[in-house]
Amino acid sequence: MAKALFGHVGGPDPRMLADLRRLTQRVSDLEHEVERLQAENDSLRIGALEHDLHASELEAV
Repeated sequence: MAKALFGHVGGPDPRMLADLRRLTQRVSDLEHEVERLQAENDSLRIGALEHDLHASELEAV
């Protein structure tokens, strides 16, 4: 009875383990995507700042 109340009888559910592995991989993939997008955003921000700096230098001339 206690095992039934706990939610399972026997070992871990293979479907639940497979789902956990899939979700863990998905989280890892999304973390890598965030890192890639942050790096791309940083690069674009630097390019925009350089463009603005160059444009302001041209206006000063």
